Amino acid sequence: MITAQNASSNPEENPSSNSKQNPGQNTGWGAAAETGPAKIRILLADDQALLRAGFAMVIDSQPDLQVVEQAANGQDALTAAGVHLPDVVLMDIRMPIMDGLEATRRITEDAALSKTRVIVLTTFDTDEYALEALRAGASGFLLKDVKPEALLDSIRTVTTGGAVIAPTTTRRLLDSTLREGGRRRSPDAGQQQRLDRLTNREREILLELATGDSNTEIAARLFVSEATVKTHVGQVLAKLEVRDRVQAVVFAYETGLVA
Repeated sequence: MITAQNASSNPEENPSSNSKQNPGQNTGWGAAAETGPAKIRILLADDQALLRAGFAMVIDSQPDLQVVEQAANGQDALTAAGVHLPDVVLMDIRMPIMDGLEATRRITEDAALSKTRVIVLTTFDTDEYALEALRAGASGFLLKDVKPEALLDSIRTVTTGGAVIAPTTTRRLLDSTLREGGRRRSPDAGQQQRLDRLTNREREILLELATGDSNTEIAARLFVSEATVKTHVGQVLAKLEVRDRVQAVVFAYETGLVA
């Protein structure tokens, strides 16, 4: 299991289950630091206190996960992210003061938070706001009625650079908002420059990523090792300047590389 790369040594940043939170305010957890392996640190951002409490209960039940802060709006989430440098932010889209889209955009554009991954929370998997969140740099989205085990798996997966949602789901979302709205377009100059950096094999790997298959499945189809595929995927992400596989699929789809 990957360790949290942004874990702080500040004991005030570790949670206490006895603390209470006022609506709209960040929570000061203030418990003593624990020894042992570093945990994956999570920030919860949602204006529904009951939902935050439920997610926090599930997350804090795991020995390798830790909720370091909660926020009831996007502005508080942005502030808390700057203070705690979480590994993962679970971000509601519709919140007061600053919505989750703007908060996601600011977090993903902040160099100090380059290792922080954002998972947006939504009610419907065809929600156009979810697409906008992906465009803003989110690593994927979860439905708010997600099962506990799926929530935990998603948090762990995103810290390793994996896709929180299957790229095929991303494609369905893109289909419903881009194709029907006539918004598909050719790459602009900057996007074309990034595409031109790819070798033929890397371009092939990018198309394979859009199928939603795993590295193992892609390796079998291309008759190469899984390690080779993993290396190529890393090169694709670096050359396209995207954070993860989901962002790579969004890039390929919006530039017309994937039909």
